[in-house]
Amino acid sequence: RERERERERERERERETESRAKILSNMVKQKRKEKAGKWAVPIPKVKQMGEDEVFKVMQTGKRKKKAWKRMVTKVTYVGEDFTRKPPKYERFIRPMALRFKKAHVTHPELKATFCLPMIGVKKNPNSPMYTQLGVITKGTVIEVNVSELGLVTTGGKVVWGKYAQVTNHPENDGCINAVLLV
Repeated sequence: RERERERERERERERETESRAKILSNMVKQKRKEKAGKWAVPIPKVKQMGEDEVFKVMQTGKRKKKAWKRMVTKVTYVGEDFTRKPPKYERFIRPMALRFKKAHVTHPELKATFCLPMIGVKKNPNSPMYTQLGVITKGTVIEVNVSELGLVTTGGKVVWGKYAQVTNHPENDGCINAVLLV
């Protein structure tokens, strides 16, 4: 009888540890869901862009036979401390004329537009590579500096960076228009 009781106790302990593990995994899954569905995005679906539309193949070498370089034909964002690689080793060329530093961001509740400096490109829905290169197309989520708007959190801290989604085709319009994700 004592052995049976011990076995039962062990089984109960195993069940408890299993249930704890399940609770923890469910919590982690819930957190991930919350992070993934963080914003109600104004433009949920975006037309896919192929590499032939975003990049132009550059011929290099003495006889112009090598074709491993690409020139980005869309608007890009590069950080303040960005320095180019030497031209010989640069795989992706981002022209100066297509580099933008500011965006016209509309606040959906205030119905007002502000010209705000960009902090970075959070996500380009077309490709992770475009996100890494800082390519900005319609539907891209960018991070903007909203410190000059004076937004404050519930704790009283000033909000510094917020996300916004690009609503126009910047390469056609010559400016970036975006809607703040609240």
